[in-house]
Amino acid sequence: MSSGTPIEIKSVTKTYGSHIALENMNLSVEAGEIFGFLGPNGAGKTTAIRILTGFLNPSSGSAYIFGMNCWRQTVGINKRIGFVPDLSSLYDSSTGRELLYYFGSLHGGLDQKNLNTLCDSLKLSNEDLNRKIRQYSHGMKRKLAIIQAMQHKPDLLIMDEPTQGLDPLTQMALFGMLKSFSNDGGTVFFSSHVLSEVENLCERVAIIREGKLIVIEEIKELKSRKRQVAKIKFKSGFPSKFDLKGSTIISNKNNEILLSIDYDINPLIKMLSNYEVESLSIEEPSLEDIFLDYYKDSDHEGLSI
Repeated sequence: MSSGTPIEIKSVTKTYGSHIALENMNLSVEAGEIFGFLGPNGAGKTTAIRILTGFLNPSSGSAYIFGMNCWRQTVGINKRIGFVPDLSSLYDSSTGRELLYYFGSLHGGLDQKNLNTLCDSLKLSNEDLNRKIRQYSHGMKRKLAIIQAMQHKPDLLIMDEPTQGLDPLTQMALFGMLKSFSNDGGTVFFSSHVLSEVENLCERVAIIREGKLIVIEEIKELKSRKRQVAKIKFKSGFPSKFDLKGSTIISNKNNEILLSIDYDINPLIKMLSNYEVESLSIEEPSLEDIFLDYYKDSDHEGLSI
């Protein structure tokens, strides 16, 4: 097993009595990736993350971070990872600064320059840091949790719903930080309910349902297998018959055609060169469309994603 591999999950199953929270999970995340981990509430995302961070021992199988067993070698692992849990429980009686300094000491010392940069990026001021955490809003607590996870310059970030409570500007700042972190060789394992942000950040995703991984793939490959919708409005020469192999007409009225097409749009462009076209728009499938496709045949109703 390569000591350089940030995450390796090998045949991991976790049960609670008769309930199977995770079933035979196999997953590997490579260095420099921002990897998306997707699934509705109760699918097993947080259970998997708790196993990776050493809070849970799998019922069978093993999980490794940089070649170290997540249950048996937590001290060595903790020096190389930063963790943002789904619901950050912080020491309310401490100030923000005291908490950051304390966690900095646990990781072998404080990097004040990096800490200052992180606080500036997430707009957490010196005045904020000097206040008791019990006085913080949910968004401020989230900022503090992110900063404590990144301040020691870890090699791997494990983040469970990190944007909860963050305003849009702070979310954008966080995304920029994560992209820079990845560009510098860091790895991010990123769980989120907001599929649009996963789509913007990640190249590869895993989708989990009822404790089972149902797909692990690059987003662009997932999209390439899903059809697009083209909306074409003609100036004149409206075709009485629109015959394009592999396409399906959704609607056809008022000089306008709505068409379902394969991911390759070149045959459509070639065909349209024979007509006067007023406008053309092509709607790409979103990650949310793809995600819901994987669930539409299940018994789930009203999924919280």
